[in-house]
Amino acid sequence: MDTNKKDNPFYSNTDSSKLAISNEEWKKVLPEDVYEIARKKGTERAFTGKYWNSKEGGTYYCAACGYPLFNSNGKFESSCGWPSFFEPISKGSIIYAPDNTYGMKRTEVMCGRCKAHLGHVFEDGPPPTGLRYCINSVILDFEKKEE
Repeated sequence: MDTNKKDNPFYSNTDSSKLAISNEEWKKVLPEDVYEIARKKGTERAFTGKYWNSKEGGTYYCAACGYPLFNSNGKFESSCGWPSFFEPISKGSIIYAPDNTYGMKRTEVMCGRCKAHLGHVFEDGPPPTGLRYCINSVILDFEKKEE
């Protein structure tokens, strides 16, 4: 667990209860970069995130609340500059919303527990799903699989 997690009472890798926390409350417990993406729907610059080209085996969690989101076996190289996955860890780990900002028609993906903005999903991914979950590294915590 990162040191910034000790100040976040909502962070848990095992609690699946839904969170309804105000942005004011989130601002008190999240690092600035995580808050910017999670609550203000920001985006990190392409090819700058710590996980965009990572090939390590393990599990990716929501950096805001600790909820399990993706397994590394669902990750693939898409060369879009952000970590890309073809499927979430479970049906409930991701929630979807239409996003028509900036004149584009996209589907926003959010954490199924805390509704943190994660990124977007596109229909140009590999089999078996044909989906590409394009996710900001900042909003991901990674736990390496034990050998």
